[in-house]
Amino acid sequence: MFTKSARIIVIGLFVVLVAVAVYMRVYQLAGISVMFIALLVWGYFKQGPIVLAAKHFHNKDYQGAERLLREVNRPEWLSKSRRGFYEFIYGGVCLAKKDYEAAEKHYEIAAQYPLRTANDHVAALMHVANISIRNGNYDKAKAYLQLAEKHRDNITAKMKDVMYRVEQELKKH
Repeated sequence: MFTKSARIIVIGLFVVLVAVAVYMRVYQLAGISVMFIALLVWGYFKQGPIVLAAKHFHNKDYQGAERLLREVNRPEWLSKSRRGFYEFIYGGVCLAKKDYEAAEKHYEIAAQYPLRTANDHVAALMHVANISIRNGNYDKAKAYLQLAEKHRDNITAKMKDVMYRVEQELKKH
């Protein structure tokens, strides 16, 4: 839950602590400090600043969320739960910027990973379906709607309404 610069500062402090501990021959403290450094490095690659980006996204600070998401150099290295959330948030940022092509790509990837709830999973599927309808790709929209149908029992009434509207839009075409 640190930004890249915060991780670097904390790692720097632990490196200083390791140096002091080795100088004072307190090897247990040096070993624990090295473990904390390893934990921070592991967290950078597996967790990233996704939680912080989600807070920015929730507060509709899309620029802040995007800035934090751009800190993730290799999203494919994120853990499965973080990768889905990363793609879901990035899709929302792209939607806010009206970059529908990128949003569709991110939501398609998000739908392949476990998300927080079935509602979030269906939301990702419905975003892809909506964008597909907008682009005139009705077969793709229908396929994503069918994927969402599997979760109908586990979603909120609001999401069921979104699914209903997408179904109605597809019936027009």
